[in-house]
Amino acid sequence: MATSRFPTVHEQLYQLASGQATAVTLTRRALTAIEASQPTLNAFRVVLTDRALTEAAAADRRRAAGEQAPLLGIPIAIKDDVDLAGVPTAFGTEGWVPPAVADCELVRRLRSAGAVIVGKTNTCELGQWPFTSGPGFGHTRNPWSRHHTPGGSSGGASAAVAAGLVAAAIGSDGAGSVRIPAAWTNLVGIKPQRGRISTWPLPDTFNGITVNGVLARTVADAALVLDAISGSADGDIHRPEPVAVYDALSQDPGRLKIAVSTRFPYTAFPAKLHPEIRDALDRVAGQLDELGHTTVVGNPDYGLRLGWNFLARSTAGIVAWQSRIGDGVNLDPRTKSNMRVGRLLSQRVLDRARREEAASRRRVGRIFDLVDVVLAPTTALPPPKVTAFDKLGPTATDRAIVAACPGCWPWNALGWPSINIPAGFTSDGLPIGVQLMGPANSEPLLASLAGALELVSGWSSRVPDPWWEEG
Repeated sequence: MATSRFPTVHEQLYQLASGQATAVTLTRRALTAIEASQPTLNAFRVVLTDRALTEAAAADRRRAAGEQAPLLGIPIAIKDDVDLAGVPTAFGTEGWVPPAVADCELVRRLRSAGAVIVGKTNTCELGQWPFTSGPGFGHTRNPWSRHHTPGGSSGGASAAVAAGLVAAAIGSDGAGSVRIPAAWTNLVGIKPQRGRISTWPLPDTFNGITVNGVLARTVADAALVLDAISGSADGDIHRPEPVAVYDALSQDPGRLKIAVSTRFPYTAFPAKLHPEIRDALDRVAGQLDELGHTTVVGNPDYGLRLGWNFLARSTAGIVAWQSRIGDGVNLDPRTKSNMRVGRLLSQRVLDRARREEAASRRRVGRIFDLVDVVLAPTTALPPPKVTAFDKLGPTATDRAIVAACPGCWPWNALGWPSINIPAGFTSDGLPIGVQLMGPANSEPLLASLAGALELVSGWSSRVPDPWWEEG
């Protein structure tokens, strides 16, 4: 198996199995690359040098003893919104946050799978926005262009993978926070079914809209990591039936009917699809036709109340997170504004929003009586400039967010899976993506379809020039 300067998870596993590399070697390479990139790319909030090398040495001993685990010895990054014992879960904030007292279930599963956790990646404050910057850490930049954002809120994770610092990273997605940065950095980003990956010790993050997900350069890598860390903890509220995503990549999904959707859900501000993203969507639809599937024009019926329900759940979730991180942080005025909305809407409004979810699923889900999958833009615009959201007030920020990213959040409100796949580049060389959206527990179907598209498009072979190594 040929390996590249940006090796995939599968290439690294081959190196380990064949004796070409050890976990310590791979981890040292990752840590060296992180150190070199940090002054400019700025993907990481915390780098765990000593811990990672200790874990890598333990992984090598496990492998030498004949133990097998799906990610044994693979360096992986996690987003700074999950608990790692002894490390603050700052979640993009500026100030003092107490260290976590225990590993979360996700970290426990990563360790059980043999992964070596090299650090925690940057995210915007409490994961609210599709950019990754803040006074606590500065700007995280896009590996494809130092002048543009990698997206957010899992922007540090996407930058780390797109730059080849790690082959895969864990993010979280509450309104597109895995899919948006994946689209803007030429990556696969899986937002799985609610509860597929445990969020414990938080049993219901952001009132059910936020899930943990995976970023990688290939569908196979993302599926492997997803399967390795899927499963529930005893206290989890959401416990979907198990699925085998990686196995689905070798299975023919059959001839599918796919709706190509360009209508965005209702929001308070307007959004218009960029013509180059529309062209990319049509190009992917053409690839699906060539693969033997049938594409038709079709749009889910999102209705008018879904956005209101999402707002109630998301803003109430910010209030809950502020309580969790404590009073030692200095919050962005936009965060305070969102918290005021969350308090104003009240528990009664939040309870009603949760009750209406079943009706929303029935209404939106009617499209799956007619088609198997929905293909839609992941974002309406290409990556904005890295400073585009600086110094904006709350309303201006909301307007800019809706203009750029109006189409991901409904699948969070519904709890269903969606996968971003790379869809090419703009004339300025900026990555763009499209998303495959399915009903409950459809990750295997979506991954199989994404894998076929990867074979005909070859997106994983394109990597950015490493400007971040130049200083």
